[in-house]
Amino acid sequence: MENRILSLYKAKSTVFTAKEIGLIWGEDNLNQLKSGIKYYIDKGDLIHLRRGIYAKPQYNIFETATKIYSPAYISFETILRNEGVIFQHYETIFVASYLSREIELSDGQKIVYRKIKKNSLLNQAGIKREDEFFVASKERAFCDMIYIDPNYYFDNLKNIDWEKCLALADLYDNKAMKKHINFYKKNYA
Repeated sequence: MENRILSLYKAKSTVFTAKEIGLIWGEDNLNQLKSGIKYYIDKGDLIHLRRGIYAKPQYNIFETATKIYSPAYISFETILRNEGVIFQHYETIFVASYLSREIELSDGQKIVYRKIKKNSLLNQAGIKREDEFFVASKERAFCDMIYIDPNYYFDNLKNIDWEKCLALADLYDNKAMKKHINFYKKNYA
């Protein structure tokens, strides 16, 4: 039985669906899978974050956020804050996804999913893979934010690469995007 938890701890991922755990354990009996997962939750070796989502005790919140509703990537205020484009601190994780939803994990962590068009969401321009999840560049996060809120206030736009933003604008199939980007470039850069 202890080999099961070791197989999860050896995996690169820190967050797993029940189905992924079943595959790693080679367990196709649903009752035994549930029983095994419950055993490790009760021992404190696994955390139950949300229905069907489990994690190692030192899990990565970005990996969690992009695994719950996939495809998804970390963007908006989370990236803009980390890149110094906005100064407000948010405990909430903001994610670009195929739906809009706000959830709270069992440990109290809040995640906000914001819907962007499928064509934009699936286009990898300005998105990079980090470990087991995807994150937007500051330019992509800036464009994502303008897409959902063209009048958003940004604290520091000095380090934005405007040419990258203008190139990314085409992803959104939104005629006003370039106009908004040029407005910010002219007035705040």
